[in-house]
Amino acid sequence: MTDNDLESSNPSPQPTTSMDNPNPHDPTLPQDNDGAFSTTRKRSHLVGANGHGRGTSEPVDAVALTQALHGVEDEAQSRERTPVGSPSRKRQRIYGDRFIPTREGRDIHASFNLLPDLSSPTTPSKLKKRTPHGELHFQKTEEANRTFSNLLRQEVFEGTVPQPTPPHLSPDPAFSPTTLSTTIHDPSRARTPPSNHSSTSLAPASLTPSTPHKNIFTYMSPQHHRNGSTRLTPYGTPGSRRAHRGPNMDPTSELYSTSPIHFDSQRLLLSPKKTPRAVSKVPFKVLDAPELADDFYLNLVDWGSSNNLGVGLGSCVFMWNSGTGKVTKLCDLQDDTVTSVSWIQRGSHVSIGTSKGLVQIWDAEHCRRLRTMTGHTARVGALAWNDHILSSGSRDRSILHRDVRQPDQWLRRLTGHKQEVCGLRWNADDGQLASGGNDNQLMVWEKLNATPTFKFTSHTAAVKAIAWSPHQHHLLASGGGTADRRIKFWDTKNGKCVSEIDTGSQVCNLAWSKNSNELVSTHGFSQNQIVVWKYPSMTQVASLTGHTYRVLYLAMSPDGQTVVTGAGDETLRFWKCFNKRERDGIGGEGMGSRMERLNTIR
Repeated sequence: MTDNDLESSNPSPQPTTSMDNPNPHDPTLPQDNDGAFSTTRKRSHLVGANGHGRGTSEPVDAVALTQALHGVEDEAQSRERTPVGSPSRKRQRIYGDRFIPTREGRDIHASFNLLPDLSSPTTPSKLKKRTPHGELHFQKTEEANRTFSNLLRQEVFEGTVPQPTPPHLSPDPAFSPTTLSTTIHDPSRARTPPSNHSSTSLAPASLTPSTPHKNIFTYMSPQHHRNGSTRLTPYGTPGSRRAHRGPNMDPTSELYSTSPIHFDSQRLLLSPKKTPRAVSKVPFKVLDAPELADDFYLNLVDWGSSNNLGVGLGSCVFMWNSGTGKVTKLCDLQDDTVTSVSWIQRGSHVSIGTSKGLVQIWDAEHCRRLRTMTGHTARVGALAWNDHILSSGSRDRSILHRDVRQPDQWLRRLTGHKQEVCGLRWNADDGQLASGGNDNQLMVWEKLNATPTFKFTSHTAAVKAIAWSPHQHHLLASGGGTADRRIKFWDTKNGKCVSEIDTGSQVCNLAWSKNSNELVSTHGFSQNQIVVWKYPSMTQVASLTGHTYRVLYLAMSPDGQTVVTGAGDETLRFWKCFNKRERDGIGGEGMGSRMERLNTIR
């Protein structure tokens, strides 16, 4: 590679003092009359100075050489100040009264301040601060928003505007209308407009807005003081009815308040708030349950009062003792399949429904079958005990009442549902039976009557989830399937729907807490979650996930602290959802803490 090649490969040559490309705007260069530049004289000086001129032998003049060298240096300095024109250089900016946009010779990104594109992968964006999430943070945020709304309503309207939450649905008594209403009469506040008792056209003073009137310094003439007529007192306007009682000595009066808000608002902010209860999102125990059926219409898991968990797996029923962690095989039906399991309220007897329509009663303590009862022509998917009365619901659309003390197979047959009966629950306190079916109907039966007392048809999907409240009489909760997704609360005394909520997913099971006014629901499509609700506000206390299939089975421990859930993923998960009952004392060992020490997994 030659020197010429190197020079030609440079895309943007640097300014040079060579005379081959003179600057046409340099005023130091001589010009001809026609405007052309003449460089012959300088070039001849250079050639002559070097002594390599062609056809000349004249001696070198030292003065001329010095002048020529000074001229070359001046020209070099002039060229450094004014670079030569080059196509790769930017053109000189011409300033005028108008701006004509052009892309030629302009760097768009350097000339204009472009906004960064957040979606561009080349533009680094600041990482946003991660927002805290979870039910505990959600509860705190909701509590703060609710407090602010109540405070703002109290300050602006003084409790004259109806509250958004009805009194019977308020979850916290601190926010009841009684607390929020103005309970202390403050005489230092003048009503605007003033109340006129003689006029009926004006609204009462309690229904009109009011503005603060703080007269800290009052003046009155001695004449008025002697006459006892209209005096300006700390109570407010002249002529106040309480002026004759002397100065205002009420420490809660706004006359002496240094706070910008009312006394009731101060009391609202200073009132103690309940700390939201934290629920562990991780099950403290997981049991393997092979062959646990993924069937919405079955009830295969139940927890008895003897602290034994009964689970129907295929043709067998297994018992798991939560105190010892021991697993016992209760029975094997050989040529039949278990479709439902239910423990008696008190005792060690357990009933088992089969796919052939049979109902068996077993003594779990001795692992011995006591009797087998017939009456159904299809599988028995629901069982419910009420002392010695055992009720069974079947795919043959009927419900049979059986008295286990008598030799008869069944005592009464109930025919009200048009499709399979999949939910059955007794309310032992009120003597009512609730049944749900695949016909989207919920029925309430009075004791052993053959006709239903109430028939609710507002659900739009199968009703399997049924639960009676242990804290309030005649309160029934029911949940609908995939097409319904709603939990409804019924007053079975007058047959009315108290409230309802859309859960967003299939409701598979419901169970009330034994220790607090809360309930837990299990769901299927599409989130497969377990939700703990606060009643009656129906705010979520916790949402638990972990099952990969819809959570079809639910049971609660005898002490009411632990719930166990089963799903088609063939696992049983134990959750510590509720606290110990207060009357049980503090510091005792609950069921959940005992089971945490058990590591035996079947």
